[in-house]
Amino acid sequence: MSDFDLVLSGTVVLPDLVVENGYVAVRDGKVVHVGEGIAPHAHERHELGNALILPGAIDAQTHSLSQKDQEDFIWSTRSAAAGGVTTIVDMPYDEGNLVCSAEAVRKKVAHAEPQARVDFALYGTINPEEGASRIAEQDEAGVAAFKFSTFGTDPVRFPRIPPALLEECFAAVAKTGLTAGVHNEDDEMVRAAMAKVKAAGITDYRAHALSRPPLTELLASLQIYETGAQTGCPAHVVHCSLGRGYEIALSYREQGYAATIEACIHYLTLDEENDVARLGGKAKINPPIRPRAEVEKLWEHVRAGNVSLVSTDHVSWSENRKTNPDMLANASGVPGLEVMVPLFVMGALKRGISLTWAAKLMAENPARHFRLDHAKGALTPGRDADIAVLFPRSMRYDAAASGHNVVGWSPYNGIELPWTVGLTYLRGRQVFDGTNVAQPGTGRFVRPGVKH
Repeated sequence: MSDFDLVLSGTVVLPDLVVENGYVAVRDGKVVHVGEGIAPHAHERHELGNALILPGAIDAQTHSLSQKDQEDFIWSTRSAAAGGVTTIVDMPYDEGNLVCSAEAVRKKVAHAEPQARVDFALYGTINPEEGASRIAEQDEAGVAAFKFSTFGTDPVRFPRIPPALLEECFAAVAKTGLTAGVHNEDDEMVRAAMAKVKAAGITDYRAHALSRPPLTELLASLQIYETGAQTGCPAHVVHCSLGRGYEIALSYREQGYAATIEACIHYLTLDEENDVARLGGKAKINPPIRPRAEVEKLWEHVRAGNVSLVSTDHVSWSENRKTNPDMLANASGVPGLEVMVPLFVMGALKRGISLTWAAKLMAENPARHFRLDHAKGALTPGRDADIAVLFPRSMRYDAAASGHNVVGWSPYNGIELPWTVGLTYLRGRQVFDGTNVAQPGTGRFVRPGVKH
C-alpha cells in the first residue's frame, strides 16, 4: 500500500525543465516526490494524459474589496480557484478599511479567512497623515509587501504619496526586508493631460490613453527606482504597460539595485486600437492599454527575462461602473483571475516561450518576491502541493457562463483559449474539479517566511 495521498501524471512543469511523462506525488499537503515514467500507487491517482501540470499561480495583485458589497473574497477566490490560482496577494485599498495598521491587517484577515477558497497574502500601506509610523507593526502583523501610489485615485481609499513621504516610507520598508510596490503614474502630469482631453471635448475610448501618455508612467517609474536606490529599499513597479519601462528597470538592476517590475495579463493580451475601441469603459485600466506594437514589445521583454512577475490587477467593478459613454467617468480595472493562467500559457506558447518561464513568472518569482517561497511557487519536494492542471481543450471564454465570477462581463469574453484549467489543488486538496469550487474557508492567510 502506497503512503502517497495523491499522484498526478501528465506533463509536469518544473522550475528548470518540462517532464513530458512525469508525475507529482503528494503527502500531507506537500509535494514529496516528482518523477518520470510509471507513477506510483496512491490513495488518489489521476492519469491526465497530455495535460499540463503546473504549480498553482500566485496572483501578485488582486483587489477583492475595492467596491463595497460587490466582490469580496467569496468571489475573488472562487475565480482564482477556477483559474488555477492558488494564492492571491490582496491590495490594501479597501473601501471602508484602508489597510494601514496592524489592527487593519488583523481585521482583514478575520474578514477574509471564512470566505477564502484559496490562500491569500496581504499588502499593507500607509495613511499619509500618519507617515511611515505604522510600517513596522504591519510587518509584524504579517503583510507580504507594501503598496504606495504616485497618483491619487481617491484621497482616502487610494491616496497619492508625495516624493518626500515616499522616501520616508521606503526607508522604513527597507528595515523590514520586504518590497515597496508602487502604482507608477505621475500625478501632476496626468492631471494636466486630463485637463487637455476635457478641454478638447474628447469623451470616447481615446480619452483615457490621451489622459495618461507614456511620459506620465515613465517619470513615475524613474522616481520609484531612484527612491529605492537612495534608501536601499527593494523597489517594485506594480504594473508597466510600456517596453521602455522594462528597460528602465533593467538598467537599475544592472547597476546592482533591487528593481523589479510586473506585467499584468491585460497588457500582454489587449490593445488600444482593437480592444479598447470595441470595449470602451470595460477596458479602462490605469495605466492604459497601449497599441498592439507596444503589446508585442512587452512579450519581447518576457522572452528576454526582463519581466519579474505576471499578475492580473483583478477587480470586478459592477457593470454600471464600467459602461459610461464618457470614457474618463468609468472606474479603472478589470477582472482576470479566472483566465490569467490560460491566457499567458497561450501567449507564451504562441511565441515560442517555454512553459518553465511561464511557471516562473506566475508562481516561482511571485513566491520569492513576497517571501512565500518556503512553501509556495514550484512543484518541488517540501513545498505546498498547490497545482493547476490545464487540459488541451479549446474554449471560448464567457465570464457569465462559467458561473465563477461576481460579474458577467470581462474584457476577455470571446477569446478562444486552447488550454483550459480543469483541476486545481491547494495543499493537495482539490479546490476545483472543472465545474465546482471548494467551499469558503478552505484558504488560509499566509505570511512571509524568513528574510532572504
